Amino acid sequence: ELPQQHVCKEEVLADQQLCNQERNSSLDQEDPEPPEIKEEQEELCTSREGEQLKPYSCITCGKTFSDPSSLKRHMRTHPGEKLFTCQTCGNDFRTRKRLESHLRIHKGEKPYSCKTCGKTFRSGGELKKHTRIHTGEKPYSCNTCGKTFSESGGLKRHIRTHTGEKPYSCKICGKAFKHDSTVTAHMRIHTGERPYSCQICGKTFNKTSNLTVHMRIHTGEKAFSCKICSKTFRYCGYLKKHARTHTGEKPYSCNTCGKTFTFCSGLKMHARIHTDEKPHSCNTCGKTFANSSVLKIHMRIHTGEKAYSCKTCLKTFRYCGDLKKHTRIHTGEKPYSSFSISCICCFTCSAV
Repeated sequence: ELPQQHVCKEEVLADQQLCNQERNSSLDQEDPEPPEIKEEQEELCTSREGEQLKPYSCITCGKTFSDPSSLKRHMRTHPGEKLFTCQTCGNDFRTRKRLESHLRIHKGEKPYSCKTCGKTFRSGGELKKHTRIHTGEKPYSCNTCGKTFSESGGLKRHIRTHTGEKPYSCKICGKAFKHDSTVTAHMRIHTGERPYSCQICGKTFNKTSNLTVHMRIHTGEKAFSCKICSKTFRYCGYLKKHARTHTGEKPYSCNTCGKTFTFCSGLKMHARIHTDEKPHSCNTCGKTFANSSVLKIHMRIHTGEKAYSCKTCLKTFRYCGDLKKHTRIHTGEKPYSSFSISCICCFTCSAV
């Protein structure tokens, strides 16, 4: 049993270290203790037989430590052990430095700027990563396939494509993810949290990426262009769909009849032929339709709208098909041969 004086000294030292850590935590630099304190600590935490005492143990893995501050630092290495909480949105962080960097999202602060392009960043780390875009530096490489990355996080995420590891799981539904950021974003589905808002219209989003995409509505930016016809699109998904018009790809097929479609929406509408589903109904007469576009056309009966007009005589029509038929009066076009249509009366002769 240790002498009472030894125990008291150790407790006083532990309290002193915790106070020092809290005082220095604003700098978020986990510097080693000053040499004189460390030497005194090692002396106090060593028994008479020369064996070092480690009375502080991790409740997660059982690893022991000689002082509480070392244990506290170690606890942050365990996934899910996050000690610093944002009072604005409730997100947790393992270090105060990460929390302070995160707070700049809410404040809009970006004190670090790139000397090459002038782009600003919330943290020095983000700026350092960004500069590699200009330098082309990729210091991290995958031992499996040799692919290189500009940041260690990118390499870690990439490695999981080889291992299939999904170390992060949702505590509510159990769904597993490869990245902790994906779990954080996924949790907002359950909580309904939408911390990112548009400064122009006030619409809120649960992901920064969704906000970025939304902003293109206001800016008119169309960042994605077709390499074949140069047509530009606001969203990458629209470009992918458009590309199928060039390739002829029809990746969606009907399980009932096998018919294929370029777009998923086309398959959904087609499937209603087999199910006889008509989810769209007219509020005026109650008639139902399989497609919303057909309902829209039907509504013109009630509204009297005639959206199609002849450029030659300005006569208006309710349906596009009626306009096409009418234009043949002006063009003289006769696409149907008189010898190919049976008599509408008896269906036997070919004369009209």
